[in-house]
Amino acid sequence: MSLDMDRIRQEYDRCFGCGRSNPLGLQLDGFERTASGIAVSWAPRPEYQGFDGILHGGIVAAALDEAMAWSAMLTHDVFVFTGTLDFRYAAKAPVDAAYRIEAAVTERRGRRIRIESQLFVVGQDKPVATASGLFIVAEEMRP
Repeated sequence: MSLDMDRIRQEYDRCFGCGRSNPLGLQLDGFERTASGIAVSWAPRPEYQGFDGILHGGIVAAALDEAMAWSAMLTHDVFVFTGTLDFRYAAKAPVDAAYRIEAAVTERRGRRIRIESQLFVVGQDKPVATASGLFIVAEEMRP
């Protein structure tokens, strides 16, 4: 990986999705490269509840969006911004569950990148939510 992750982490430390110093944020961290993209484990906070015991759909959407952006960063060395998103919620997402999010770039044409992601309850093979989106390259990150 050619990115300066320490610099990126410092610059985006207050990010709602991945900032380590944002006490209200999702604090997604520990992104891993996989054969097809990236994966990250996540344990949501009780405050992210919508209906009783269920994660708020907007929080699920934010987590999937963040993972997709990191997928572009870690596999294509680019910062991206979200152009469009499409979400599918397949099952209830318990607020007290442990999750794994997977994301992968499916296509790149110039500055346009298509990315897909899935949210799984740890230990289950069917995703509780999926997302796909068109992202636009904001900056190439090669040193």
